Amino acid sequence: MRTTRAVLNVASLNDFGFGPRTLTWWAVVGFMLIEGMGFVLAIGAYYFLLPDEGVWPPTAPVPPLMWSTIVTVLALLSEIPNVIAGRAAKRLDLRGVRIGLVGAIVAGLLMLVARWFEFDAMNVLWQRSAYGSIVWALLALHTVHMLTDVYDSVVLAAIAFNPKHWDGRKFSDASDNAMYWHFIVGSWIVLYLVIYGTPRWL
Repeated sequence: MRTTRAVLNVASLNDFGFGPRTLTWWAVVGFMLIEGMGFVLAIGAYYFLLPDEGVWPPTAPVPPLMWSTIVTVLALLSEIPNVIAGRAAKRLDLRGVRIGLVGAIVAGLLMLVARWFEFDAMNVLWQRSAYGSIVWALLALHTVHMLTDVYDSVVLAAIAFNPKHWDGRKFSDASDNAMYWHFIVGSWIVLYLVIYGTPRWL
């Protein structure tokens, strides 16, 4: 009995992909879920403290808005180069990825500088009270995430400007990096409303 085998030449197919077809995409999504739960638990701790106090904040004036609002504005503006980098990656457009990454790095660094002044402007120290501890913890958690992705963007940009080390999989990495920055911006909007909105709405 004769057996026929179908043979398909897949040599021309890319060895990389985007979105749910890649393991790194799932890794980033899992990372965001874990970190998101960390934020949920920290926010839960913030609101857990609130009912036991007659006034909120209990040991300090309402936190000032200037530097936190600057961080928020910069975060929203940072989405412009971030979206450029993410879309360029999916088009395999190295020049667009470079432009987007450089813009996102500049925006991220400006956010970190503004965050430094935001910490300095806080009218309570972390060791002063439970309120001070949880507010500083929320800001510190988000700052660590910002530092992580700015560093990742710097590494990707360094590789992007050295084309001999850039391959198709790096386009996928750039796309995943852009997705993670969406998470950082979105999580900050939530934290901004919690930290600076809650004392003003009560």
